[in-house]
Amino acid sequence: MSDAIKHECGISMIRLLKPLEYYKEKYGTAFYGVNKMYLMMEKQHNRGQDGAGFASIKLDMNAGERYMSRVRSAQQQPIQDIFAQINDRINTAIEQNPEYENDVALQKKNIPYIGELLMGHVRYGTFGKNSIESVHPFLRQNNWMHRNLIVAGNFNLTNVNELFNNLVELGQHPKELADTVTVMEKIGHFLDDAVAKLYKQIKKEGHNKREASPLIAERLNVAKILRKASKNWDGGYTMGGLLGHGDGFVVRDPAGIRPAYFYKDDEIVVVASERPVIQTVFNVPYENVHELDPGHALIIKKSGTTRIEQIKEPVERKACSFERIYFSRGSDKEIYQERKMLGKLVFPQILKSIDDDLSNTVFSYIPNTAETSFFGMVKEAQNYLNKRKEEQILALGPNITGEELHRILAVRPRIEKVAIKDAKLRTFITQDSSRDDLVAHVYDISYGSVKKNDNLVIIDDSIVRGTTLKKSILKILDRLSPKKIIVVSSAPQIRYPDCYGIDMAKLEDFVAFKAAQALHEDHGTTHKIKEIYEKCLTQTESKDKEVVNYVQEFYAPFTADQISKKIAEILSPEGINAEVDIIYQTIENLHEACPKNLGDWYFTGNYPTPGGNRVVNKAFINFYEGKNERAY
Repeated sequence: MSDAIKHECGISMIRLLKPLEYYKEKYGTAFYGVNKMYLMMEKQHNRGQDGAGFASIKLDMNAGERYMSRVRSAQQQPIQDIFAQINDRINTAIEQNPEYENDVALQKKNIPYIGELLMGHVRYGTFGKNSIESVHPFLRQNNWMHRNLIVAGNFNLTNVNELFNNLVELGQHPKELADTVTVMEKIGHFLDDAVAKLYKQIKKEGHNKREASPLIAERLNVAKILRKASKNWDGGYTMGGLLGHGDGFVVRDPAGIRPAYFYKDDEIVVVASERPVIQTVFNVPYENVHELDPGHALIIKKSGTTRIEQIKEPVERKACSFERIYFSRGSDKEIYQERKMLGKLVFPQILKSIDDDLSNTVFSYIPNTAETSFFGMVKEAQNYLNKRKEEQILALGPNITGEELHRILAVRPRIEKVAIKDAKLRTFITQDSSRDDLVAHVYDISYGSVKKNDNLVIIDDSIVRGTTLKKSILKILDRLSPKKIIVVSSAPQIRYPDCYGIDMAKLEDFVAFKAAQALHEDHGTTHKIKEIYEKCLTQTESKDKEVVNYVQEFYAPFTADQISKKIAEILSPEGINAEVDIIYQTIENLHEACPKNLGDWYFTGNYPTPGGNRVVNKAFINFYEGKNERAY
């Protein structure tokens, strides 16, 4: 993506169903779970670079023995950092106590991080904070084993203030106004309540305090706790939790906005944000990895019993389509095909832009993540040419000469690697005062790859702000002297903020919004902007279910093509010689390519929860009032 977007967090959970001695005997190490967690987190590194965290629970430890461990990092390479810390602790313990090396019981008793229940998290900041205190997992501690709670998730809630106030009304004093802390304390409140009620009941049955502890672990109804805690949550979430005595859970929002996949056999239960992570790390086939249904939770009891329970009534499925376009790893079987389809479906628009002149058109892509949609685009160009060749050959009939046949067959899509990103420059230039001059050199171009006055088609995952296009890519590509540069987005125009996990919070950041604003000025309709602002103001005190997305009226007077043409004007750098055309995927084609993931609110404004409408209206109010702040 030429404009980097901070986006999805990733979660991983592993429950070892056998004693640690089993893994030592079969796989040669009692650190099997830790090693697999490292691989899972690295395979999801694409989902988070602001921080990483790891937590583990040891089962059946004696009083006075440490049974919970957690390590977090906000360093530049956070996954490497936390596992370096873990390895250092393990190696130091074994070096100082050689008897630990081949004794699993001693390892479990004395070395941290080795446990049967493990959780990992990679984080992208969506609440504006990237300090170590904001890194998951979050920990809620208590001397009662059952009341210890560790939480991590891929989520953003739109109604954090409301949930925070609910906690205050319950008599709590949350340490921070943040969605993770609020969610953890909400679950923790009902966990405390459930434990207290069970303890009271078990005492009535004649059991003493010591006998009560294992009975509480056995009877604790995690699903019931989650139903109560999540009653008023508005947002997209996949959330994992560990309880001190050994229960674990992963719960998913009722619209399926955020992804979650799981696998289970007789050795292990594993959950991750992406299917191919599980496939690769545990070498299991595609069909054995299952998607966690929206509104449901995977619950693993201390005993190892695993079940799926409905927590909230599922609503219309609105799984995030950006997952398919960009965020998730393209090695997923379905995602790979969907990205190719996105490239295929946008080809007719490209053909129109180049006036059907494939002989004088070069196809390429920026950045590397757009390569799969590029394959789909080029394959469709090949299909189109093959059909045209067939028609030409049939028209000439049996008298066709060898020369004519060769000329017809020689025409094929011209493919070049036109631009190559210079990764070494990126971190330096973001901190330099002369950034605009240096940003133009982020990409190197392949001189000679384009003939003078060719059309040059470049496909990208999406065009969000367009900053890199304007300040770097278009200027660089113009050096190749093409007649026309066609920049193709495999995603539709991003018009609205996301509030469910992707860090796209401000309307004025989007080039589509700037284009619509410019069109209002061109058409003399800027008074409508104030009208929309006033309508948004009337919604600030409305109940969530009554809130309407009035920002859709901002775009309504203009067609997608009009907005795309204006974007091309805005992004064309001063002094560029080539004509610039910007092509976006259509909403209809997006849905055709990704039929199971119809969440498209950032393109259409059709938010799957009431809180989304409240957020987008607040974002418009902020824009109109000139407030440079988030709407959630």
